[in-house]
Amino acid sequence: MTTQVLGNEIAKGIDRRSFDSLGHANHGWLDARHHFSFANYYDPARMGWGAIRVWNDDVIAPNSGFPPHPHADMEIITYVRTGAITHQDSMGNVGRTAAGDVQVMSAGSGVRHAEYNLESEATTLFQIWIEPRSRGGQPSWGAKPFPKGERSGKFVTLASGFDEDGDTLRIRADARVLGATLRAGERLTHAVGEGRHAYLVPATGRIEIDGVPFAARDGAALSAREPGGRTVTITAIEDAEIVLVDSE
Repeated sequence: MTTQVLGNEIAKGIDRRSFDSLGHANHGWLDARHHFSFANYYDPARMGWGAIRVWNDDVIAPNSGFPPHPHADMEIITYVRTGAITHQDSMGNVGRTAAGDVQVMSAGSGVRHAEYNLESEATTLFQIWIEPRSRGGQPSWGAKPFPKGERSGKFVTLASGFDEDGDTLRIRADARVLGATLRAGERLTHAVGEGRHAYLVPATGRIEIDGVPFAARDGAALSAREPGGRTVTITAIEDAEIVLVDSE
């Protein structure tokens, strides 16, 4: 990246995190990239973004997955990009979440769960962890399909902690998870409120945010320095699929 482009990003309050700069762990069955410090990857400058604590970009080999393990006091959102993931937990929930669908788990006071790729192809997904507004509570799990055609040219709320968002997956955080699909040349805007934090990743396709370029699977940390917040413009250079989390 040139000094001129880097200066442009800083001036616009955009922290570009290229895919190649992310933390990386390849376990054979799991090839993972970490947008924030996670497991053996530690970067003091990337501990989180507001209440967003984890954004992992996972490729899970066929007939493999995560055996049962515990979680507590975290909102865990899984956005499946290709393939499918099968969930099992200590609450008795079992479910298969396929590409284009989303699942959420409120870990609450404690839960154990397992996630397996039982498909004949690799599964790719984003797993996002958001800190809840309060600790404890009864754990819960849910999943829902979100057809990509219904997100064409606009952001659709996939999961939310706000009552006004109605019939969407519920999380216990002051946050929204949004998804959109754009055709090359299309653009949309997103308002980042004062004191809020937004993190955006194009799952596919190249985009620009206020003129700053991003490749597929790069991360964009966006903040509002201006009183009253700011609005960013997202332009698709190629057909693109976008996931954005807006959090406190």
